[in-house]
Amino acid sequence: QVQLVESGGGLVQAGDSLRLSCAASGRTFSNYAMGWFRQAPGKERSFVAAISRSGRSTYYADSVKGRFTISRDNTKNMVYLQMNSLQPEDTAVYYCAADLYSDLSPAVAGYDYWGQGTQVTVSS
Repeated sequence: QVQLVESGGGLVQAGDSLRLSCAASGRTFSNYAMGWFRQAPGKERSFVAAISRSGRSTYYADSVKGRFTISRDNTKNMVYLQMNSLQPEDTAVYYCAADLYSDLSPAVAGYDYWGQGTQVTVSS
């Protein structure tokens, strides 16, 4: 199993940048594909970005493509989400998730472990 803890959220203005971090426990971190999801008030949890077990492949939601970058460091058991050009529509709780059985899945139900989330608020 793996435990996940997100950090790095906060209150920023439109156009600003923010980097989220996800710290994972366990020595089998590289066995998991990783994803970032977000949930805005009154909305369903939705896919943001995913990265393969090796870190060599990534996949992004259309809404964040070109603005967000997911990365991982398997030597540190860390996953990151660099968010640039933030807009009010990006306001949400952001969750880190781990997927043991598939790669680059955009489906919430496909992930096996979840962090507690970190709040990102973007003001206009």
